[in-house]
Amino acid sequence: MRLQNCSLRGRLALFTGMAVGSLCVVFSVLLMFAVNRLATQNLVKEVTAVGELTAYYVDRGELVNPLPPISHDLIRPVQVVDPRGRVVAATPDLQRKPIMADFAPEKPERVASALVCDAVLDGGECHVVVAQQVYRGGDWTIYSAAPALPFYVYPGMTLLLLAGTAVFTVAAAYGARHTVSRSLKPVDAIRSELDHIQSSDIARRVPVPAPHDEIQRLALSVNQTLDRLEDVLEQQRRFCADASHELRTPITAIRAQMESALLAPEDTDPSVLCNAVLPSVDRLQAIASDLLTLTRLDAGVPCERQVIDLADLVSRELKTHPPAKKVVHDLPPGVTVLGDPARLSQLVGNLIQNAARHASSTVTITVRRTAAPAAELEVLDDGPGIAAPQREIVFQRFTRLDTARSREAGGVGLGLPIARLLAEAHGGTLTLQDSPQGARFVLTLPLRS
Repeated sequence: MRLQNCSLRGRLALFTGMAVGSLCVVFSVLLMFAVNRLATQNLVKEVTAVGELTAYYVDRGELVNPLPPISHDLIRPVQVVDPRGRVVAATPDLQRKPIMADFAPEKPERVASALVCDAVLDGGECHVVVAQQVYRGGDWTIYSAAPALPFYVYPGMTLLLLAGTAVFTVAAAYGARHTVSRSLKPVDAIRSELDHIQSSDIARRVPVPAPHDEIQRLALSVNQTLDRLEDVLEQQRRFCADASHELRTPITAIRAQMESALLAPEDTDPSVLCNAVLPSVDRLQAIASDLLTLTRLDAGVPCERQVIDLADLVSRELKTHPPAKKVVHDLPPGVTVLGDPARLSQLVGNLIQNAARHASSTVTITVRRTAAPAAELEVLDDGPGIAAPQREIVFQRFTRLDTARSREAGGVGLGLPIARLLAEAHGGTLTLQDSPQGARFVLTLPLRS
């Protein structure tokens, strides 16, 4: 089975087992190396002791061949070489054999050791050889040897290390899998709950585990995402319901007028019928245009960027769509911004139309440059105004306040939401601020740099 097809538990268990196994192998090798070195040092000491015992006989002139018996615990191959380089005495196993080594201690040292692999010694295996010099009418050399220890030193220790490595590897892999399985139980619960959440039951939330860890933060993030998704879906449902309601009203009016004309065609004047139907058609067209604008803004369609004099833009909008109320304006030139002329004209037009719709007699429009620096457009009416708790509500789609927004006044409830989205699309803001009388809308846009 390919590794990427394994579960997360399996991959972590495999990785942990391999890591622990590798560490155990490294530790075992280092341990065996250290034991081998320590045992070799002890072996050299034993071989040196045998040589020192033989040197004692040489120094006293009691040398015999074969060499006299050595303690059973210290029996080693030993040779005694006279100053002429002849083997004059040896243990029984080295009788009539050449010198076991070709090195000697370098003065002033009297003892030297080396690893010798030569057929002179039994089996041709490698031996640890110690050379010691004794002065007795010349430099006599005593060679003593012992078979070199294998790397593993003791087979029992090797088996123990192998068994320990296997046990630790399996235990670590099992422990990792068990720990990960317990840690991922909340994730399984989150996944199970997400699988059961439907668009019709978006109010459900995933369980949040008690430990303050990454999984808890994941669960909290998922629930926050579900909260936002629920808000969006609720806004979408409300939007669809409001749009359907707004569209149904003019469609119902058109249908009633057409049915009435069909019931009495001889009494129907086409011009009268058209004049009666056109307001409803205009309302349908306005709603459709606003919905299309909202769709484009929600989709993030980029705005065209041109240098626009804000005062000139407001002046042209007042000439093209003059409001029914008196307008007082202060439009100094030179306050320029970068933006889409058509969209900014729609924004300014929505603000002016909204102010004219609810003003008692006068709409005041002011363009100025702030200290930020930024370009600011203020549209103020002398109407009843909007209470502070309701100032954000008017920017919601299809919202009409009971006292200030009514279908008879001509509002659909999309002009201000569109205006705010247009302001944000140009990097600005649209807010409803305090004023002594009426509603005071303030549009802030970045100045052209």
